[in-house]
Amino acid sequence: MARGETAMQTKTILDYVGNTPLVELSHMSPKPGVRIFAKLEGHNPTGSIKDRVALYLVREAEERGALTPGSTLIEASTGNTALALALIAKQRGYGLKVVMLRRTTPGMAELLETFGAEVVWSEPVAGMKGAIEMADRLSRKEGLFNTRQFESAANLQAHYDTTGPEILAALPQVDAFVAGIGTGGTLMGVGRRLRERNPGTRIVGVESKMGEQLQGLRNLQEGYVPPLLDLDMLSGRFLIDTDEAFRCARSVLEKEGIFAGVSSGAVLSCAQRVAQRMDGGNIVVIFADGGWKYLSAGPWREEMDARKLDPDETAWW
Repeated sequence: MARGETAMQTKTILDYVGNTPLVELSHMSPKPGVRIFAKLEGHNPTGSIKDRVALYLVREAEERGALTPGSTLIEASTGNTALALALIAKQRGYGLKVVMLRRTTPGMAELLETFGAEVVWSEPVAGMKGAIEMADRLSRKEGLFNTRQFESAANLQAHYDTTGPEILAALPQVDAFVAGIGTGGTLMGVGRRLRERNPGTRIVGVESKMGEQLQGLRNLQEGYVPPLLDLDMLSGRFLIDTDEAFRCARSVLEKEGIFAGVSSGAVLSCAQRVAQRMDGGNIVVIFADGGWKYLSAGPWREEMDARKLDPDETAWW
């Protein structure tokens, strides 16, 4: 090496998890004086916020010696957490088995199998609770490491350590934070961090309506409340139906040029309702992923109105 030269610091793909953009949706606020900002988590390596969670789940297990070279991970997932774990498993030399509901996003199972993951199907009638229970049984029976995204504190910690501070660095004054009720990790982790800075920040959760399958969102009336979710911490909860989520996701594409996933449409629709109740201030929403991986299912075409593919029979992130 010549004098004065320094060794180049190389990075792996996992070094690019996080630090996603926070952008203003200047055409989406329904009320003057209320500004809506979106955290674009589709900019993570596998295209979703779950990269943050999966990285923390695996690191925590490694640090306490629960994983050894050649271990196989198992997780119950509707898609994005599984995809994030598939990337990390490749980087770390682990195997991966995923328990998925048959109503999951079209093409997701094929994508996971391309990554080398093994997909085990759980029947939709069992719901996410059934998939979680199956993953637990298989982990004990086959000696697999269950990453347990729905109950691991590492899930919440990922957002407390990374997502929350990133938001505050870009926007110190957050008056309301809106995110989907999935595992509860995003709402609780980011919410706690935001309230440490601004105790009056409203934390609002978004649920799918009873019986509808907006992937990544949960209806708490359907029998499974994620252990990470502290309902007392929420300022409010909104129910969003599938059609409304699709309409809002299409609207943000047309007005802002941002191609967000369907759950992002649900969250933005909720934020617009929150904005109507505010005199002024800043609202931050989580766009958990982009819309690219759902193109093969055709939800963005006008003929979707004909419902050749019924969105209520499919889980959309």
